[in-house]
Amino acid sequence: MAAKKAEQALVEQWRDILALHARTQCELDRALHRHGLCGSDFEVLDVLAGGSCAYRVQEISERVHLSQSALSRLIARLEKDGLVERGMCPEDRRGVKVALTVKGRALHGEVLPVQRAVLARMLAN
Repeated sequence: MAAKKAEQALVEQWRDILALHARTQCELDRALHRHGLCGSDFEVLDVLAGGSCAYRVQEISERVHLSQSALSRLIARLEKDGLVERGMCPEDRRGVKVALTVKGRALHGEVLPVQRAVLARMLAN
């Protein structure tokens, strides 16, 4: 009986985490939409802004929760919008590196406080 209650509590905790994630993602998408971004767009910009000059696509995929194909489409869209640029990896000519453009860095700086405010509000409890 106690094992069943512990299991149920674990399942409820998991579902609470999922619900919080869904609510937070919706709030992020809503707030970032005014800036022409969605939550996943911002996550990629944030990864690129927080590190070295450029990242391999595989390195970005380890930090954001997107499939490789979804990430490739997102990067292509960001590149089309002039926010990132892709180039060949000098160490491995098959690899692709992605870096923020000046426009991408400026937009990231503009929306960073918006994203952080949503996180603070949604995750305050």
